[in-house]
Amino acid sequence: MSTLTTPVEIMPDVQSSVDTRHIPIQKVGVRDVTYPLLVDNGSEAMPTVAEWELTVALPAEEKGTHMSRFLELLEKHRTAPMSMQGFCQMTAEMLGLLNATEGDVSASFPYFINKKAPVSGVSSLLDYQVSWSANAVATVDDDADVQFELTILVPVTSLCPCSKAISQYGAHNQRSHVTVSVVGHPDVLDMNALIQAIEAQASCELWGLLKRTDEKYVTEHAYENPKFVEDLVRDVAVAVSAFDGIEGYRIEAENFESIHNHSAYAVVEG
Repeated sequence: MSTLTTPVEIMPDVQSSVDTRHIPIQKVGVRDVTYPLLVDNGSEAMPTVAEWELTVALPAEEKGTHMSRFLELLEKHRTAPMSMQGFCQMTAEMLGLLNATEGDVSASFPYFINKKAPVSGVSSLLDYQVSWSANAVATVDDDADVQFELTILVPVTSLCPCSKAISQYGAHNQRSHVTVSVVGHPDVLDMNALIQAIEAQASCELWGLLKRTDEKYVTEHAYENPKFVEDLVRDVAVAVSAFDGIEGYRIEAENFESIHNHSAYAVVEG
């Protein structure tokens, strides 16, 4: 009686065959992978779900990479809390698993901070969109050099200085997104501290839950702290540059204008 399956030991490894076109591939792997992540923020492990992309460089003589090994790597690290440093170590580990000399891993996920309202003190979660990205290059001593980039999107309130100056009462304000990308040392970067520093530069920060006393505070605080989009990116740049371990940054601010059907936008790099 014939069998419908071939024994594993004689199955051909097509990916490892030689390719005769002699064209190297800079990135090959998997993307849009939805997989759990336990974020270690220094004080606790916060469960979230990330969108992953994992790729490696493929030499010209190799036909293909082993796609299943990317998912094996994620599964291996699924249940253990992962710090930014651990994320870089996992990226370096991927090179050995895929027999690659260079590779990239990125994970984008919602990150939550428990915040207390400014007057009532009532607690609620506020979400931020965070991305971790790492590039690993193998070294001659079987180690890897890893470069890490952290990107955080922080929602805030901005109030127009011009509107305040020309109006007899009131001023238009809007919700704004400040996106900060920093290249730096993952062992010293502090996501929570960076988020708080960014929020402090806005007309006012946001909270998930506010009582009437808090809403009064938010309204008045924003009115006393007007910011153009230009002010916002410059003030955030000053705050970010004061952090240790940051080698470079890119700061974007987008104001979703309340009196226009377009956004105001600014970028600072340093």
